[in-house]
Amino acid sequence: MPMHTLAELERRRLEFGDEAAEARRQGLRRLARARLQGAAAVRRLHELLCFIRAYPDDAEVQVLAGRMLERFAQRADLRVHAPALANSGIAGTAIHFRFFAAQAQWLAAHWPAQLSLDRHDREAEERIARALQVLLTHAENTALREMPRPGYATLDRLCGRGETDAAFLLRRIAAMPGDGFTREAFSDAVDASYTLSPAPGTPSRSGACWPTAPVAFRRAAPPRARPDLRAELQCPPRRARRLSVADGQAVIDLARAAMVTRERSLEAFAYADPRDAWLVDDGDGLAYAFAGMIPERRHAVFSYYGALTLRNGVPIGYTQADVLGRSAALSFNTFESFRGAEAAHTFARFLAALRALFGCTSFTLEPYQLGDDNDEAIDSGAWWFYAKLGFVPRDAATAALAQRERERLRRRAAHRTSAATLRRLAQRHLFFDLDRPIPLVTPAMVGDGVSELLSARGSADREHAVAELAAGLWPMQGAGGSRRLAPSVYEAWCRLAPVLHLVGAPRWHGSQRQDLPALARAKAGRSERAFVAAWLAHPRLDAALRQRLARRG
Repeated sequence: MPMHTLAELERRRLEFGDEAAEARRQGLRRLARARLQGAAAVRRLHELLCFIRAYPDDAEVQVLAGRMLERFAQRADLRVHAPALANSGIAGTAIHFRFFAAQAQWLAAHWPAQLSLDRHDREAEERIARALQVLLTHAENTALREMPRPGYATLDRLCGRGETDAAFLLRRIAAMPGDGFTREAFSDAVDASYTLSPAPGTPSRSGACWPTAPVAFRRAAPPRARPDLRAELQCPPRRARRLSVADGQAVIDLARAAMVTRERSLEAFAYADPRDAWLVDDGDGLAYAFAGMIPERRHAVFSYYGALTLRNGVPIGYTQADVLGRSAALSFNTFESFRGAEAAHTFARFLAALRALFGCTSFTLEPYQLGDDNDEAIDSGAWWFYAKLGFVPRDAATAALAQRERERLRRRAAHRTSAATLRRLAQRHLFFDLDRPIPLVTPAMVGDGVSELLSARGSADREHAVAELAAGLWPMQGAGGSRRLAPSVYEAWCRLAPVLHLVGAPRWHGSQRQDLPALARAKAGRSERAFVAAWLAHPRLDAALRQRLARRG
């Protein structure tokens, strides 16, 4: 009977109305008391509850699903099958993952007692043993060289009472000299495997909900028809507002937990700035929680924003936009539990949110998002998902291949594009332009141009070359020049200066050159929305950069 109830609720998950709501209420009450057989059934129930919490018929259904999720770790069937459900992100189960540096440090800061090294990883043990020689005092290093022991055994001797091996290792890495970039590189080179053990409050998908997000109950299924992107971009969201620092931090923590519990990482979340967090309320319980990056992690000219897609406060996916002027390079993902409901609609509204926040009118998808070295995108048919929404390749060979595939589909409705063909299609960007096409510029293209410039000027002494470029371009004269700036503004100016030289800014005159320092001040400020606005206010700069780098694509 419980399995029949579960299957029936799954079958009717996209049905709404009085009858469907009553069936859901009764089914949830039965499943709350039931004991399911097998790990697969327990996982199915959990995924169903997550979906219902995101798409509730009414307050009673929402409370029922939420209460069952909050108590999921206490279920007898979950406790029996917890080992088989490791890495599921379900409350009460462990997560084994090679967390990236920022993720590991975040977990160690919040749940140090639950984070340990996965000692099944013997290759990592060798790397840890070598790393400890850099992380300890001089006297200890002498002992390590003359009395070598395996890495895990050494950590057992070093850890304090009640301190896990992972917490000790990560605290030593955090105490290293240098900056965050060097410590991150060192941590990722160690590449340790971790285990996050379950405990009340540790990240899980069961408790993932932002309680202050907009809520709307459903009387009909979510929109599943293919949207008209041009029409959607003309329809702005209901409201966009800056979040308080406390709310910004709460939504960033929710985003980081969403990545941890799905064995993923997104740099925009790992280094998010709670001072630069925004909520875009699109109505009907749909919202996007955006966060920019802390100043020291910001790109010279691009503005990186990560966002959680929220349905009634439940994260149903995540996105990232790399904004430059009126263009945005996109990453978009709908979490597995919520696929098949409204992915095309939430993607279209994400574009509308980007236009409302930043004024974007041109959108690009990089090859990885389409399936280049990304089997998940190939399996899901990501290329056709975006192509059917109106995204097109600019590369002639790719456009011709896509046209041949469309002709095959017209001749034979049952035709399916092969994985090999999808990989060929995915080798080039896709574009959607609301107005005129904007030439493609990517962070890699900017970096390649800057590298060429600095190699010509300073070879190995990059710091001296950058300092010269920054000082020579600053329009204010006098002793110290640009070095009299606040440290954060000077750092932003040093990152920006090589790009400005790349586009010929030293030859500019009048206000076009005098206005450039405003870009550095905006880049170092509280929100990068100000930088996007400052960049748009300097159209010659955007045009010059695209003209200079377009040939590199």
